[in-house]
Amino acid sequence: MTSAAVPDGRPDDDGRGGLRAALSGLTTRGRSFLAAGVAAAVCAYVLGQADLLRVGLLLAVLPLVCVLVLHRTRYRVATSRLLVPQQVETGTEARVQLRMENVSKLPTGLLMLQDHVPYMLGSRPRFVLDRVEAGGRREVSYRVRSDLRGRFPLGPLQLRLSDPFGMCELTRSFSAYDTLTVVPRTEALPPVGLFGEAAGYGEGQQRALALSGDDDVIPRAYRHGDDLRRVHWRSTARYGELMVRREEQPQRARCTVLLDTRGVAYRGTGPDSAFEWAVSGTASALVHMLERGYTVRLLTDTGSAVPGEGSEGFGGSVQDPADSAGLMMDTLAVVDHSEGAGLSRASDVLRAGDDGLLVAFLGDLDEEQAALVARMRGRTGAAVAFVLDSGAWLTGGSVSGAVEKRLRQLREAGWTALAVPPGARLADLWQQAAGVRAATAADTTYGGWA
Repeated sequence: MTSAAVPDGRPDDDGRGGLRAALSGLTTRGRSFLAAGVAAAVCAYVLGQADLLRVGLLLAVLPLVCVLVLHRTRYRVATSRLLVPQQVETGTEARVQLRMENVSKLPTGLLMLQDHVPYMLGSRPRFVLDRVEAGGRREVSYRVRSDLRGRFPLGPLQLRLSDPFGMCELTRSFSAYDTLTVVPRTEALPPVGLFGEAAGYGEGQQRALALSGDDDVIPRAYRHGDDLRRVHWRSTARYGELMVRREEQPQRARCTVLLDTRGVAYRGTGPDSAFEWAVSGTASALVHMLERGYTVRLLTDTGSAVPGEGSEGFGGSVQDPADSAGLMMDTLAVVDHSEGAGLSRASDVLRAGDDGLLVAFLGDLDEEQAALVARMRGRTGAAVAFVLDSGAWLTGGSVSGAVEKRLRQLREAGWTALAVPPGARLADLWQQAAGVRAATAADTTYGGWA
């Protein structure tokens, strides 16, 4: 929520400058009245008609009086904006609620509210508020929706003041604004598992051993509530404070989701393009693996890893899976094509990391890049690739023979590689990949992916 207030009804505290600003706020009606009055006064002087002069003075004075009254009127207006929710998926609506409060001791005249909204979110909302009594409140709301990812500012809010005759309008601009984050749409994936394993814990996963014997124990300081049977007396005597043995704690299985963002790997733009499908698929895989109990990181072809905390950029520990998901989704909300032509930086990051599951969303691959991706399999426990043919997505045709050749190259290196035809559902491909992995279980050494 953001809020702001207008100090008073005048444009500024400089009398002459404020009056000039008020005069510049004359509407078409006010200018017409003023011009008609001046013209009538000139004609009355030329023709010697006193009655016409009175009419001319009345027409000319009325808009000037309205300007003076609106300029001299003092009141305070406070506004606030509530955006619910602040993060939405593409194609989903968010609700914006505006509240205007007259905190002065004088009632207002006619008020017009206008909020600045990017054109991607829809038309600019405008509201007309009748007289607001002293201390009164008015609330209005509107909805925004975007089919494009990104961060979009909402605001600042503009308040237009008008006199009862519509002769003059003054505009106040507030400084506060909110940001709507539109993230990729995620798809629920089936909870399939290999080797009977359905989460990031279980047999075959690495463990952090706490105790191998009395001589190589790793103690820690005693905390309130610890079992006294775990007290390690030798360490207690050494450190001079009560020490306990660490319990054996399982290390959560790791998963890296690689997104190929190279501009040369995709053709076409828009919500239905191959690149947007890859971004949406990456978001779905990240959320799914976090829900399955994995520690997850998002890796792009530029070599950057998100969330970038912990070992080698992995996030999603027991305490902060929601925070990790939020950071990765925020990154995907604004991710765009990279200028690089290769995947070598991502390969370097994977080469320096530990074994774990690798899920890759790849665009067009030439022979060199396909060989590089094939070598990535060597440092991972299991690797699944979803390869998009951007040309087929652009024309709506079938997957080309060149893509099938790259798939065979990846499969020979141990990848579970699938082509992504135009309009495919990731849930179906996810299920298909699990079936392929299960069929080749005898030739793998990894404990499975879920």
